[in-house]
Amino acid sequence: MPGTMPDVTDYYPQSNRFFRMNIHEYQAKEILKQYGVAVPAGIAVFTVDEAVKAAEKLKADGSGLFVVKAQIHAGGRGKGRTIKSNAKGVILARSVEEVKQAAESLLGDVLVTIQTGEEGKLVQRLYITDGVDIEKEYYVGVTLDRAKGLNVIMVSTEGGVEIEKVAEETPEKIVKEWIVPGQPVQPNQARRLAFALGLSGDQFKKGVKFIQALYKAFDATDASIFEINPLVVTKSGDVSALDAKINFDDNALYRHPELAELRDETEENPLELEAGKFNLNYIKLDGNVGCMVNGAGLAMATMDIIKLAGGQPANFLDVGGGANVETVKNGFNIILKDPNVKAILINIFGGIVRCDRVANGIVEAVKDPEILSKLDGVPIIVRLQGTNAVEAKEIIDNSGLNVISAVLLKEAAEAVTKAIA
Repeated sequence: MPGTMPDVTDYYPQSNRFFRMNIHEYQAKEILKQYGVAVPAGIAVFTVDEAVKAAEKLKADGSGLFVVKAQIHAGGRGKGRTIKSNAKGVILARSVEEVKQAAESLLGDVLVTIQTGEEGKLVQRLYITDGVDIEKEYYVGVTLDRAKGLNVIMVSTEGGVEIEKVAEETPEKIVKEWIVPGQPVQPNQARRLAFALGLSGDQFKKGVKFIQALYKAFDATDASIFEINPLVVTKSGDVSALDAKINFDDNALYRHPELAELRDETEENPLELEAGKFNLNYIKLDGNVGCMVNGAGLAMATMDIIKLAGGQPANFLDVGGGANVETVKNGFNIILKDPNVKAILINIFGGIVRCDRVANGIVEAVKDPEILSKLDGVPIIVRLQGTNAVEAKEIIDNSGLNVISAVLLKEAAEAVTKAIA
């Protein structure tokens, strides 16, 4: 609504992927096991035959409880449904035959969850695990507290529930411990967290061990977030990670080539992948105003002002400090591959780069026959501020192209929303 200040969740409603690399649950659990974190036995599979063999390997007699889990980069799988077979993304099976049926209903179908949107995600792999006799569910997460500049471990007795919902409705049920950089979680901190979960006796000892191992894995892998939801205590007294979500900081992957190899590009947006090849920071959104900006902070401010003017940003696109002809061309090519884009707002601050050079680059890029054919009447609004901004505006105004110059950011946003009205 015009006049309403947008929130970052308007742009990234369920996102942990902004400058982070996601991996699948089965990959996350393999990492956890390497650091001594308890997880149920499980095998990743890609075909129905492999699913059957996995179940037989997990339980030689073929009986008992299995769990068949769709592996996609999205949460809410248990409540999601596939488009063709109307199957849940997480299916309990009581025999090898039921595992086979579950695999047949999931593989090759599209799973729609609260985090995928209506388009859903194609299920190309499954995770077959041992069923667990659950007594109680908890939540444990590790991430960076940016406000304090410290890593934080969070626990809650409200396992199986989105932690954001718990934080909003019952924040008192979240207990936190902050960790000094370069230090392991201290034994007294792990004990306080286990005590906060209400664990006692042998379960308490296992809970302390679990938390210490989890933090060690988080710290050693340069992760952005480790989320165990739920952490379960079984009726036999075991403490185990029933589900696991791990994101890694892209900026640290050069130190972990073995982790970078876990990347599944089939789960990522094709436009975002293509943009990465040109060193463009691009994230596709659901609006109709394409954005091309230099600097992440300015890009966020640009999206804010578009929202305030009544528009909807179609993307986040940071072209970096050097907005030259090639950069602008690549940016146009990425933006215009989104069929929802009805107008483009270019917002460049000329600090390192001169505005008049950027203006000439924009004109040259727009005159390119390939770009011109893709634009097909899509209006372009350009705001250039900084070094030689006056000269830049003259270049844009005298170009004879379907490009509108603006001085104020508010003016630029209003011109965009007027152009698509």
